[in-house]
Amino acid sequence: MKNVASVIVDVAAMQTDRCFDYLIPAEWTGSIVPGMRVVVPFGPRKVQGFVMELKEKSEVAKLKPIVEPMDLKPVLNNELLTMADWLTEHTLCFKISALQAMLPAAMKAKYEKQLVVEKDIHVENLPEPLRPHFLKGTAQWKSIEAAGLLPLAQQEVKNGILEVVYKVKGKTNKKMIRKLYLSIAPETIETEASALPPQAKKQRDVLMFWKDHADKGFSMKELSERAGTTASTIQSLVKKGLLVQQDEEIYRDPFEDRTFKQTTPLPLTDQQGRAITPILEKIESGIQETFLLYGVTGSGKTEIYLQSIQRVLEQGKEAIVLVPEIALTPQMVNRFKGRFGNEVAVLHSGLSSGEKYDEWRKIERKEVRVVVGARSAVFAPFENLGIIIIDEEHETSYKQEENPRYHARDVAIWRSEYHGCPVVLGSATPSLESFARASKGVYTRLNLDKRMNDGPLPSVDIVDMREELREGNRSMFSRNLFEKLEDRLSKGEQTVLFLNRRGHSSFIMCRDCGYVVQCPNCDISLTYHRFSNGMKCHYCGYEERVPETCPECTSEHIRYFGTGTQKVEEELTKLLPQARIIRMDVDTTTRKGSHERLLTSFGEGKADILLGTQMIAKGLDFPNITLVGVLSADTMLHIPDFRSAEKTFQLLTQVSGRAGRHSLPGEVVIQTYTPEHYSVELASNHDYERFYEQEMVMRKMGSYPPFYYISLVTISHEDLMKVVDVSEKMTGFIRSRLSGTTKILGPVASPIPRIKNRYRYQCLIKYKREPRLAETLKTLLEQFHQQYASQGLTVSIDVNPYVMM
Repeated sequence: MKNVASVIVDVAAMQTDRCFDYLIPAEWTGSIVPGMRVVVPFGPRKVQGFVMELKEKSEVAKLKPIVEPMDLKPVLNNELLTMADWLTEHTLCFKISALQAMLPAAMKAKYEKQLVVEKDIHVENLPEPLRPHFLKGTAQWKSIEAAGLLPLAQQEVKNGILEVVYKVKGKTNKKMIRKLYLSIAPETIETEASALPPQAKKQRDVLMFWKDHADKGFSMKELSERAGTTASTIQSLVKKGLLVQQDEEIYRDPFEDRTFKQTTPLPLTDQQGRAITPILEKIESGIQETFLLYGVTGSGKTEIYLQSIQRVLEQGKEAIVLVPEIALTPQMVNRFKGRFGNEVAVLHSGLSSGEKYDEWRKIERKEVRVVVGARSAVFAPFENLGIIIIDEEHETSYKQEENPRYHARDVAIWRSEYHGCPVVLGSATPSLESFARASKGVYTRLNLDKRMNDGPLPSVDIVDMREELREGNRSMFSRNLFEKLEDRLSKGEQTVLFLNRRGHSSFIMCRDCGYVVQCPNCDISLTYHRFSNGMKCHYCGYEERVPETCPECTSEHIRYFGTGTQKVEEELTKLLPQARIIRMDVDTTTRKGSHERLLTSFGEGKADILLGTQMIAKGLDFPNITLVGVLSADTMLHIPDFRSAEKTFQLLTQVSGRAGRHSLPGEVVIQTYTPEHYSVELASNHDYERFYEQEMVMRKMGSYPPFYYISLVTISHEDLMKVVDVSEKMTGFIRSRLSGTTKILGPVASPIPRIKNRYRYQCLIKYKREPRLAETLKTLLEQFHQQYASQGLTVSIDVNPYVMM
């Protein structure tokens, strides 16, 4: 009999990163299964843990018993448990981090548990001993436990009569609404009404109202409006036992005030038809294949996604659609909700933790079959996946920057192999790694090189800002861009202005001695924000007032250098006072729903210019945008990252693709100080394939992906000498264990050598095939953890990093 559970405890540390055996008490035998969370004694305290497997006996002689289960059915299915093993190996994280990444935040807090009678089920259907506890439809877990009725409740959960709910203290719980129901048989309504005293006319009217609605429930507000009465009249009927109040759960719906216009499939162009055929074939045959849908901006990739999902739903299967970041979601949600209505759950960072919890539960309860969301939606607890789609697959936001450092694309391909279903990676500017895999036949490439309406791609002008300066134009707008801006304003057309830097100025410098105001905790200059008249560090959040005189030489010649979105907005207001401007950056979109509000008002024509950072570069589709201006194409080009040319090319191509997507032709103006750089030049011609060829030459010369894999080891501590010493030892250890074909660079100071008062050194490993790498890095973590963790030294390893800073 399997009465021993192997549990991973919720303590993220090297020493506890393994299974611990616990005894399953007799009353829980047969009830506790893998994937459930349990409370277990761990040292002097009780902690949450995940049951990984059950076994008949343990090597440990004296086992502690499990305190109690936290779930009555598993929160992680077998697939997700298997994936946790793979994630742990693949990203070198703790097992508990991998398990928790798959659950919504609301399930990671302090909990109070309740048992709730399922919707549409009457308390009378419960076994006799349970009924007194559920008179209000809900019972506290503790009271059921104290009465010794948990095993009986467990049986009712299995029967679908009860459900366990985590009431999360300080975080999130179910949203309830109180409803009124008729508590007498419908045929006795008239008898009961006539038995009421003569002065109770209003009560009699309310009772008669129920004749046509005997089986329905109404909220107090609804009932008083529909029966034309007051709350006190209704309460009198409740006191007399003629009506009964019940608390019922309602989902928090982030879109409750929105109606989605139902859409139908559009006829496909010949190109779309050719692209969708192989995808549909794989859906029909249930065979895994990874497709790269390589299509220019506006070529109708979304319609291919929608029709592929339609086929999956017809087969009774489910679909996951990943979209990057929050700015894409409002328009994406419109498209998917418009086509599939209530079959769609949405998961992204703009929702509250309560809304995320409710959306996750809709998926878990099989109430929806399509999930649209950002990176973490790839873990949606579906059990019968038919397709996974990753839109804008080149986006770096698909890579998580803290443990577990997974890439959503890798997880999607793993899941598709498990379910035997296709993965579609869509992009106008695929990542070099994906395009190289498609060129080698590892992925299947599908091409869309024409726009939907056969419209031309927008014409692109490159303006050399060095020439503008020589000719005396010191403004942030070139003459070309400014003339076009005025032209669009006079025609009533819309413009998108893009600058990948928020704030007002990138740094503040003294004109006399050259002093730049730095962050005291990080080796980086502070960014000036005009709105708060303060300076802010975008790494640790440190803020201070702007000095009136230079702290070094007391000169008053303090000036602002560089340009951010706030400064552009200010300048525009001076130069074009009649223009209505919407600014979108991290500072203007911190409040919930602000993204959507700003984009909706721009879509409704309430502004002429949309000015923003990269959150406006992708996925927007407004018919009236005919001009796109890139104020500085150089912000990305000169950062210390081997992907900087690729990111520049992708961003310029994506932002150019916002113009002229409908009947009006579009124009793009790119301002730059390095017009000769191939990423700028080729982006202006929308020539991805030539860019790919040229960039591949550069990558081969530098031994970077896709020719080599890379791993980055970063060591940090408050004492610089300690970091230097330990990183030397670590690099020596790695060199001694790996083969001669592997290149090891470093250790060197990170591009930003200090963040939050911790010095940072890094070592970069480049390899093609290195069978001993995972084992070496694991040993490194274990050994150095034992030696240095107590001294406050941290080591992080990122396999295939996307941020080199």
